[in-house]
Amino acid sequence: MANKTRAATIGVGDSDEAQRMTGGGANVKGLIVAAGQGLRIRDIALSKPLAEVRGVALIERVIESAHAAGLREFVVVTGYEAERVEAFLRDLSARRGIKIETVRNPDWHKSNGLSVAAAEALLGQYFVLMMSDHLFDPQILSALLETAPDAKGVTLAIDRRLDNELVDLEDVTRVATDADGRIVGIGKMIETYDCFDTGIFLASKALIEAVREDVAGGGAGSISAGMQLLAGRGHARVFDIGDRFWLDVDDKVAFGHAEQAAA
Repeated sequence: MANKTRAATIGVGDSDEAQRMTGGGANVKGLIVAAGQGLRIRDIALSKPLAEVRGVALIERVIESAHAAGLREFVVVTGYEAERVEAFLRDLSARRGIKIETVRNPDWHKSNGLSVAAAEALLGQYFVLMMSDHLFDPQILSALLETAPDAKGVTLAIDRRLDNELVDLEDVTRVATDADGRIVGIGKMIETYDCFDTGIFLASKALIEAVREDVAGGGAGSISAGMQLLAGRGHARVFDIGDRFWLDVDDKVAFGHAEQAAA
């Protein structure tokens, strides 16, 4: 059963420090994971990042939102249907004048944290991690970029609306926080939680180190596993998105919601 206790958002208000370190997005790259198969919308599109919502591919919508929030450079990790996705991104880069680099994850069929680790060489100390199938209001990211990043951890944008009708409770990653707004638990199956993971992270390379640590310890190396390790050290905190829009487009129902939102 969900724990509905509201925890405070921490790290907000340190705007001077945040601007120095992230430049409002100009000093950080956007890292987008676009390596998976997207089996639940296979009959809509062979490649989920390229599934079109009212004529615009999901990944293009993600990049557009992040660009509107202040990001100027992107790294996209590909895997399944890599050549098609990379060709699309080359065209998008030329068409929009946005710098987009790509890197392939040979282990794309394994845990998503391995895709994050695959991009390490192309990233600076801080980066914004996003999913290719998560649509969001650009104001979420622009506000997140005004918070001071944690050199040893991650700030995750979370949704405290446990009654959000756009959230698939069977698939969403659940998050439990303490009274200080720090993550104490994260995962799809945790029973006690007070918010949802929106798939938008202001991360340091400590996340990549944590993913690799999980693998070394016999784990699969998921993003959530890395976040749980950082949470245990007090370096995983949250940013409350309030009533802003976000949507994980993971199945036909969510795709329908995306088309309605884009109308």
